[in-house]
Amino acid sequence: MTGLDLRQLLLDKWGKSYDIQLRRTRGKIFVQVMWKYLEQASFPMGEADYIEHLDAIATYLHAWGSTEQVREYIATTRDRPRLGKAVSIPLDLGERASEWLL
Repeated sequence: MTGLDLRQLLLDKWGKSYDIQLRRTRGKIFVQVMWKYLEQASFPMGEADYIEHLDAIATYLHAWGSTEQVREYIATTRDRPRLGKAVSIPLDLGERASEWLL
């Protein structure tokens, strides 16, 4: 999965290029689909920066073996990002979780 693939996944599901962040909370890692999106005038990144950011996220997801997990969660969730509420996707890193949570 590349940043462009990730963007297309968001566009197919919700019709917008939402921001994605990685968060670590209480010993777990989450992918959060935020409520701000590239098509907004107030979005803080240009398109090139946005794609570069998604490429970095996709690199982490690939290293963790979580690309399919994220793809399936987005495809099946009924949640949608809205002001003040991100869609949080918990990642199951399995036995290797401790390597990433230091």
